[in-house]
Amino acid sequence: MTAVVAGSTMLSAMAVAQSLKPEIGPSPPEDAMPLYKGGVEKAIAGLPEIVRDVRAQSHVPGIAVAVVHGGKTVFAKGYGERVKDDKTQPVDEFTVFQVASVSKSISATIAAIAMTKGTMAGKAISWDDRVRTYLPGFLLGNDYVSNQATIGDFFAHRSGLPEAAGDDLEDLGFERRDIIPRLRLMPLDPFRTSYHYANYGTTIGAEAVAAAMGERWEALADRLLFQPLGMRSTSYLHKDFLAQRNRAVLHAFEGGEFKARYDRDPDQQAPAGGVSSNVTELAKWLQLLLAGGKYGGETLMAPKAILPALTPQAVGGRGETLDARTSFYGYGFNVNVNANGRTSMGHSGAFLLGAGTTFQILPSADVGIVVLTNGAPIGAAEAIAARFMDIVQYGEETRDWYTLMHQHMMGFFKPIGDLVGEAPPAHPKPARPLASYAGAYASPYFEVGTVQVEGDHLVLLLGPRPMKFPLRHWDGDVFALKPDGENAPEGSLSSVKFQGEGSSPRTMVVNYLNAEGQGSFSR
Repeated sequence: MTAVVAGSTMLSAMAVAQSLKPEIGPSPPEDAMPLYKGGVEKAIAGLPEIVRDVRAQSHVPGIAVAVVHGGKTVFAKGYGERVKDDKTQPVDEFTVFQVASVSKSISATIAAIAMTKGTMAGKAISWDDRVRTYLPGFLLGNDYVSNQATIGDFFAHRSGLPEAAGDDLEDLGFERRDIIPRLRLMPLDPFRTSYHYANYGTTIGAEAVAAAMGERWEALADRLLFQPLGMRSTSYLHKDFLAQRNRAVLHAFEGGEFKARYDRDPDQQAPAGGVSSNVTELAKWLQLLLAGGKYGGETLMAPKAILPALTPQAVGGRGETLDARTSFYGYGFNVNVNANGRTSMGHSGAFLLGAGTTFQILPSADVGIVVLTNGAPIGAAEAIAARFMDIVQYGEETRDWYTLMHQHMMGFFKPIGDLVGEAPPAHPKPARPLASYAGAYASPYFEVGTVQVEGDHLVLLLGPRPMKFPLRHWDGDVFALKPDGENAPEGSLSSVKFQGEGSSPRTMVVNYLNAEGQGSFSR
């Protein structure tokens, strides 16, 4: 009996202790290391040389940079060319670039403004609202997640959707209205405890906000953010980017060189990667963030709406050792605690077809930088921002940022497919008669894959506006296919395996489309 009483007393004491609010609270800003005196001014003075140095190392064709401090744009300049080696098309501070995934942070800002305006209009939208409240037919592969997932869950990449879910459909030409419903076929990782970066997660969250406000996302963005800030060259529509005379052309990184070969139309994932803008206009957005939601004397977004986006909501990069810092993701923003104890927020953007962008804000120094390039993501933009912020905080650069960033970013260029680096068999087994492979193969996720005979070889047609992939015989019922698109770096090579007894195969597995088990097609 005594033990029971003692146990009950102890549990009661614990319950009381846990109900008390800590008196100290979070670490105050005063705990951070002091900033280097005059660091902002020194960093701005050294910025032109930083840009020239990084451009010389990286050979990125064009770069534009802007810096915001004290509520003003204190630096905005362009370097290099809109088209490689064409001196008649220089980059300036008004050159429009595709910003890629920096769009996610812009979208989170628009969502926070919508939440502020919606609440004022009696709609009371919040990050914690369930997506199904506004998209009633929304469905994922788990009923609980379908019912409970919030706008914030999707902006924080914690819904359980696999990394890059839906990107493969976009690469094949499917539209947003087709892609989002098919995500119900994707296996889900643990809800809210897993982090997987997914463009269509952000897109789902934004679609829910737009539905709550009764507008298309692209129009909502223009009304809530671009017009009030005078961002007249900024848009989520690819056609608006193409209409700009002063625009930077994408340059892919192939064979160790930048080459202007591709156009990238990101309209289907616009909230995640579709913004085009210039550094002059993006600097106005950074001013809005650093001012806590105020611009031109007007409050566009309430602090309680934007603060959750700029503070940790998911673990984006877990430290693998006890002495390694963990990185976090908010709602559309990367959130970090720097080595000096100061918080910073930012995001990078990347199109392998030819864009590398980044921005960082350091609220305790009231400074932000945005860097846009028209070269594939090899670390140039990130190195410029990191070198600048080093000088702001410490008065000097702490490491070789370009080498570090370049090594990290080159992982994006790793070819995909199970035949990468493999040599064709010296004595391959013969294939069946080509005509026996021909026909339509169905997939719930990719719809139909059609195999046709063209001359002495096979081709595979995929997507709603069929993309043609030549198939080269490899061994027996195995053929080789070169993937194409934004997510297929140079050198990618995938198998296409046909299976089935009898005169004609019954199934076809396309390896590079099968990461989540969706690449199996049946007659």
